[in-house]
Amino acid sequence: MKTIGKLAKELGLGVETIRFYEREGLIKQPQKPQNGYRVYDDSITKQLQFICKAKALGFTLKEVASLMSMDGDCAKVESLGLQKLSLIQSKIADLQRLEVVIKEMTNSCRNNNDQSHCPIIDSLK
Repeated sequence: MKTIGKLAKELGLGVETIRFYEREGLIKQPQKPQNGYRVYDDSITKQLQFICKAKALGFTLKEVASLMSMDGDCAKVESLGLQKLSLIQSKIADLQRLEVVIKEMTNSCRNNNDQSHCPIIDSLK
């Protein structure tokens, strides 16, 4: 059982981040005792760890909420995972195309004999 401050520090999160997750319905806010602070049990710690790990894999909070509600339905989780994988692969392909363009642009600078003009700047005008 931990206070929000101790929990935040343990997980490397901000207190406001935990409160945001509470407002968004990702975790439940514990009842506040008449005297003292709310205390967070291990189940909330595990939920927050799950959220952090899912976010690190690129899942949005909406997707994290879906994953949390799919507990035990591997087919649905797989489907969401495949959608995320497809999006990541698309982004990688976009970045690879950008890499080629930037390489070509910087090569044009290297081969530029006219110091009064920069091929990259000229191409952006």
